[in-house]
Amino acid sequence: MAIDVSSLWTRLSSKPAGKWLFSRLVCLRAPYFASISPTITELRPGYCRVKISKHRSVLNHLGSVHAIAMCNMAEVAGGMLTEVSVPRTHRWIPKGMAVQYLKKATTDLVAIAEPVTLAQWPDAGEFEVNVKVEDRAGEAVFNAVITMWVSLKKTA
Repeated sequence: MAIDVSSLWTRLSSKPAGKWLFSRLVCLRAPYFASISPTITELRPGYCRVKISKHRSVLNHLGSVHAIAMCNMAEVAGGMLTEVSVPRTHRWIPKGMAVQYLKKATTDLVAIAEPVTLAQWPDAGEFEVNVKVEDRAGEAVFNAVITMWVSLKKTA
């Protein structure tokens, strides 16, 4: 049985600790995401916002948020945006990611994912998602463009 992520978000996000619980459920489905302890704070077709705290497990040897932690954060945001944006008749998988590290990330971070363009969903094709990561002051520290491969689900 497939989970309708949009419905689950709608049911949980307005409840006390609902966004935290939803985010933990996402991490159960994709365990590597748990390494950054993300919290999805906004989610709708065409938009996703994810927060992480600066804590020991995401730091590099310089005491700033590790580059790969920001890549992981971008994939959470881009993947959740894609999940709630594509029709239920389609599936998706990340195909590639181009990143830019703009400055040291020394605070808690927020990733904001938005599509390059809202797609008309063909049988199969690429869908690009822009993700910007900002520090607590709202300054960009990281940008990514994630290419998703979207295709029709196989029928049984």
